[in-house]
Amino acid sequence: MVQAQTQPLTFEEFLATYPEDGGIYELLNGEVIAVNPTGKHEEVVAFLVSEFNFEIRRLGLPYVLPRTCTLKPAAPNTGYKPDITVLNKAALAEEPRWEAASTILKGRSVPLVVEVVSTNWRDDYDHKRADYEAMGIAEYWIVDYLRLGGRRYVGEPKQPTVTVCEWVDGEYQMQQFRRGDRLISPTFPELQLEVSPIFDAGV
Repeated sequence: MVQAQTQPLTFEEFLATYPEDGGIYELLNGEVIAVNPTGKHEEVVAFLVSEFNFEIRRLGLPYVLPRTCTLKPAAPNTGYKPDITVLNKAALAEEPRWEAASTILKGRSVPLVVEVVSTNWRDDYDHKRADYEAMGIAEYWIVDYLRLGGRRYVGEPKQPTVTVCEWVDGEYQMQQFRRGDRLISPTFPELQLEVSPIFDAGV
């Protein structure tokens, strides 16, 4: 059970008092937010994790997908636990909080991060996109299989969409993919993955 907050938490307080009830929590502007993914949401995540791990093994890439980790952007009193984080193992030696708290401070340690959209879609499209961009994370996927995002993100009429954000010259360039499209990933350039099976994993 998460107790009501009387004042905003710092990131240090968030790490020190992280609830031990098995839930997943993020810190946004000092407020602890419970992340409660549905079963279908987790099926989409599991499908993508399987695809990434296959590609990592096939190509012998120096990447690892932790079960969970915290990304600490420059935004104060904020920390995220993405649905999927691809880490460069060689870069982890330069992460001062990795060993003790599985926390990442440097965007160059993260080739790819994925958020599967749920009802708090504005966090994924707005807050996290801006914070991951500021960290310099090379690639960010927003997987909106339930077409929950605003029409400016998922079209009119709304349709399931994967938005791939690629970090170019300090800012994200965005490309959208819909049913029938094959994803283009800078991190996994040989990835043979159409978006339809991603959406179908959550049906």
